[in-house]
Amino acid sequence: MAQLSGSADVPDMGRRQFMNLLTFGAVTGTALGALYPVVKFFIPPSTGGTSGGVIAKDELGNDIVVSQFLAKHNGNDRVLAQGLKGDPTYIVVESDKTIANYGINSICTHLGCVVPWNVAENKFKCPCHGSQYDSTGKVVRGPAPLSLALVHATVMEDDKLSFTNWKETDFRTGKKPWWS
Repeated sequence: MAQLSGSADVPDMGRRQFMNLLTFGAVTGTALGALYPVVKFFIPPSTGGTSGGVIAKDELGNDIVVSQFLAKHNGNDRVLAQGLKGDPTYIVVESDKTIANYGINSICTHLGCVVPWNVAENKFKCPCHGSQYDSTGKVVRGPAPLSLALVHATVMEDDKLSFTNWKETDFRTGKKPWWS
């Protein structure tokens, strides 16, 4: 009869521990890899900064440089840009060719259509159901129940335009903003 302790067929404890460790590592790595997307789903993304703002982007996705932007646009223009959360947001050019300190989110408060600026009538007119907003985005005719949301528009030191959340009183209505 052969002895088991000296047999070459039976691995020693060091080799067995190594195989157990290797198996444990492979199973653990696979389980963590599968759980990572589930955990990321339940943790909200950070805003990337303390201000919660974003640099405004043009139709091609490039940062808006204010001096170049103003050279291409006239006073009293309303020009769409990519704003907070990717929403289309109007940059308001004042009559003296400066950027207003607010931007107007172009999503209609009735059914979520993008509301175009009507230069001839100097107001926003929703093509879906006829809601109308004045030049500051205040609702003047329904069925939209609320004015368009506002954002702060700030010219940064590097001449880029930044949009940040508007949490103060809505200057158009004198009330707390409905969107914050």
